[in-house]
Amino acid sequence: MYLPKRRHVISALAGLALAGCSGRPEPKGPQTHQTSVPPAPELSPAPTAPAPEGSLGPEQKPMSVVPSRQQILTSFSEDKPSSWGLEVSGTVLSLAAGAAGIALTFDCCGGPGGEAFDHQLVRALREHRYPATFFLNARWVKANEGLVQELADDPLFEIANHGTRHLPLSVTGSSAYGIPGTRDAGEVYDEIMENQDLLAALTGKAPRFFRSGTAHLDDVSAKIVRALGLAPVNFSVNGDAGATFPAAVVTSALEAAMPGDIVIAHANQPGSGTAAGVAEALPVLLERGTQSLRLSEALLN
Repeated sequence: MYLPKRRHVISALAGLALAGCSGRPEPKGPQTHQTSVPPAPELSPAPTAPAPEGSLGPEQKPMSVVPSRQQILTSFSEDKPSSWGLEVSGTVLSLAAGAAGIALTFDCCGGPGGEAFDHQLVRALREHRYPATFFLNARWVKANEGLVQELADDPLFEIANHGTRHLPLSVTGSSAYGIPGTRDAGEVYDEIMENQDLLAALTGKAPRFFRSGTAHLDDVSAKIVRALGLAPVNFSVNGDAGATFPAAVVTSALEAAMPGDIVIAHANQPGSGTAAGVAEALPVLLERGTQSLRLSEALLN
């Protein structure tokens, strides 16, 4: 069962959706929140198939047998969501109990003001040999195809899917921070699979993990993500609040991370405090013996 020890969440998490993509509002300090999350089902062709606790399962469906858009509509069009937000059932919020380290994840959201790349951040990760998973949005991918290939070719990193239009993932059009979400199961499919196909074509490898724009989704959408062969992943430590935290706060957030935590931050805002904060935290984490794991190393067992 996935039990995050702590969640660093800001009271107005709009920065996660907005600042990470197009400018940064005034930073707000992190708050601590505890919760428990039901066990995540395995990656399975069956939309409702559960999995044993503590494992996502190693199998990935070949792209040729991923359900079609029509199959997703047929399977899920009548399903009504019972939960909405950052912590819905089926979403991975932290690593399995006994994880050997933390998972650093960085979103690249794209869109106006969000298509840059934080080279200083990546230099710090490479200097300290600290692995990370990059969640890439299709808008950012189309603006940075060369960088996508560079990240995919680096064994220190792995690529994950951050959606096509950076929308909240909903089957009813629910909104987050004023951003309307997808409106039905077909639009959920489009938000996932258009970028999934784009990333697979560019890198030669289909991503295994998905994070929605704003990180909000409902429980039906989480089932659709899994039916399409991906695991929906959010976080237990908010590292930069949509690239709004100053460097010192980013450092504090990362230094507070404990084995099992999934950290979210952003790699598309080079003018933010994220890179400097991460660079300051990495030596402390390494001295403490806190290693970083790519999500595939930590979750696919």
